[in-house]
Amino acid sequence: MLVVRPHRPPRRLRHVALIGLAWLASLLLVLGLMHLMQGQIAGVVDHSALVGAQAQIETLRQRNAALERSEQVARAANADLQQTLRDHQEQIAGLRADLAFFSRLTGGDGKREGLNVHGVRVQAAETARVYNVTATLTQNLKSGQVASGRVRLEVSGVLAGKLTTLTWSQLAPDQEANGLAFSFKYFQQIKATVMLPEGFTPNRIRVIADAGGDMGRADQEFAWSDALTAQEVPDVQQ
Repeated sequence: MLVVRPHRPPRRLRHVALIGLAWLASLLLVLGLMHLMQGQIAGVVDHSALVGAQAQIETLRQRNAALERSEQVARAANADLQQTLRDHQEQIAGLRADLAFFSRLTGGDGKREGLNVHGVRVQAAETARVYNVTATLTQNLKSGQVASGRVRLEVSGVLAGKLTTLTWSQLAPDQEANGLAFSFKYFQQIKATVMLPEGFTPNRIRVIADAGGDMGRADQEFAWSDALTAQEVPDVQQ
């Protein structure tokens, strides 16, 4: 049987074209999905790297904080150690001074001396230009013998651009003019309060003690700066 159909080429072309467009659309969709997935994967990778870097930074920060705390503790310990060493050095210096004092007092160095000025210590009082002075007198000439007499102070320095020496009566006008009395067997601390005039700069302090007889007279000068930093001798009278 012979069938006759009309020839329609455009319809076939449209069909082929639709198939091609569908294939192209599916290809573009696949490419788009692949690109989207690559971006998501890259984002996940980048986020993981960021989290790892942040973790490393936090670890380093904690280590740095620990090192800083350790350094602070070490500095504080070193400061305490240095202060302890300074305290011990001051104690040793004080003990040496006491040893020298008692050695001289007992004649441990082989010397026997009459009246002697062991040292003088000056402390600023609360009132301006007023100072408390402690002079330590000793004797080991004769064991058990009493040394008695009087002691005076003088201070030399600069006043109005001139060298000036202030006598005992100028330093302590309200105290006994001929000096402070002392009486002891081995040593004694004599305490006095002196006032310096306005504008006077002290340089040296002089202690003059006179016991008379075999004990004799002691006359000794000390630098004012040394007297201000002198070690304190125990307040004992013998």
